[in-house]
Amino acid sequence: MTYYRRNLPHWQPEGAALFLTWRLHGVLPRECFLDRIEKDPGRQFAAMDRILDTAANGPRWLNDPRVAKCVAAALRYGEAVLKLYKLRAWVIMSNHVHLLIDPAAPLAGINRSIRSYTAREANRILARAGPFWQHESYDHWARSRDEADRILRYIERNPVKAGLVQRVDEWPWSSASAPQ
Repeated sequence: MTYYRRNLPHWQPEGAALFLTWRLHGVLPRECFLDRIEKDPGRQFAAMDRILDTAANGPRWLNDPRVAKCVAAALRYGEAVLKLYKLRAWVIMSNHVHLLIDPAAPLAGINRSIRSYTAREANRILARAGPFWQHESYDHWARSRDEADRILRYIERNPVKAGLVQRVDEWPWSSASAPQ
C-alpha cells in the first residue's frame, strides 16, 4: 500500500480502484475549508460535490470546449500511451473532474503528470497565467467491486444529477458518451 500526505492523506492499496476528484483553483468558497460542512468524510465530499455541481462559485474554465477536449484527450493519453492507469469512468464538469481508475503507477505521479500537463495547456488555451487546479485533490479507494460500480454510476450520472442533461450519454465530456 502506498501512502503520502499533503493536507489530506492519500492511500493507494495494491489492486484497488481509485476515485479521484480534481477541482479548479478557487472554485470552493473559503468557508468550505474553514468550517467543515460535515464531519463525516463521505458526507463532506457529497456536500462539496453539490456545491461544485451548482457552479455558483469561482471559475468554470472546463466549460470551454477547447479546454474540456484537452483534458479528455490527456485522460485517454494517460491510459493509452503513458500506461499510468486503466480508465474505468470519467466526467468533466464545468469546474471539476471525476475519475475512476485502476492505477498502474503511484497516485502522486498520476496527479502530477496529468494535472500539470492539462494546467499548462488550459492556461495556454485561455491565455491566462496562475494556478489552474486546486492544490489538493480528493481520492478514495473502492473497497469492493460493488462500491466501484456505484462510483462508476455516480461519475457518469453527475451531469444528469446537476440538471445539465436528461440522459448520461448526452453529456459530451464523459466516458458514458465517449467512443470506447
